[in-house]
Amino acid sequence: MAAPAPRHSCAKLSVTVEDPKAASAGGGAVFVRATWLPTRFSLAVTDGAGAWVADASEAEVRLRAEQWDQPVGEYLALAERYLAFQQPDSTYSFHDAGKGNRRLSWTFERQGTKLEWRWKLQQSPNTQQTISEILDFLMDANIRLSEEVVRKTQSFDRLKQEADKCLQQSERFNTEKAEFEQATFSKFVSVLNSKKAKLRQLRDKVAELESANKPPKQEEEENSTDQTELFEEGSDKEASINDEPSETGSGDLHSSPEKSAGTSRGRGRGHKRAKKLTERKRS
Repeated sequence: MAAPAPRHSCAKLSVTVEDPKAASAGGGAVFVRATWLPTRFSLAVTDGAGAWVADASEAEVRLRAEQWDQPVGEYLALAERYLAFQQPDSTYSFHDAGKGNRRLSWTFERQGTKLEWRWKLQQSPNTQQTISEILDFLMDANIRLSEEVVRKTQSFDRLKQEADKCLQQSERFNTEKAEFEQATFSKFVSVLNSKKAKLRQLRDKVAELESANKPPKQEEEENSTDQTELFEEGSDKEASINDEPSETGSGDLHSSPEKSAGTSRGRGRGHKRAKKLTERKRS
């Protein structure tokens, strides 16, 4: 399994100095370049005039972590937090440790108690090279950040242009939608009114046809009168036929077969005549 790639950081830290003249001349800041590995780290520090280095081995890091009752990973993460970026709640110092060495320290709070970490740095065997490496790292980082800023700016400009186009399209779509709805509504109202007019015409035409096909009341009354007269006429004739035996003066209550047959034939002819007259009237 391949070892994880190291992480690099470089921060400008404002530190307290022992010589007030150095602080007034701009000596109150140092550049700290760090390389972070899973179990150890290394530092290179410069104030612009000199350079100092420190290489914390795995054994030293493990010992420091045990002294602070911390796992190695947690100890390294906390150190990286305070050395990769200056924390506003921390006080940094960079003091002389004798024999040309320096001591870098920073404070932090833990469970309400203010604590201080210190690391001793030795003077770099090649000061110019160490300063050059720090400056190169800062220049490369600055170039990368500048390129990133340019890319982000260009991307922002493109997004802004796209947003403006989308806004214009949205406004145009809203206008076209409103015009379309207005035109559709106008057409719908026109079609609805024409349908209403057509329905009124059809209703009036149906009413005219129903009134034309309906028989007059007078004809109904005449037909009813004629039918009544026909039925009365037929009944009178039947009565006259039935009364024929009495007119002959025969005293026999029972009619002869001939008379009965004649009477039945007369009654049948009377019914047929009345029926024909009724049909003629109806036609």
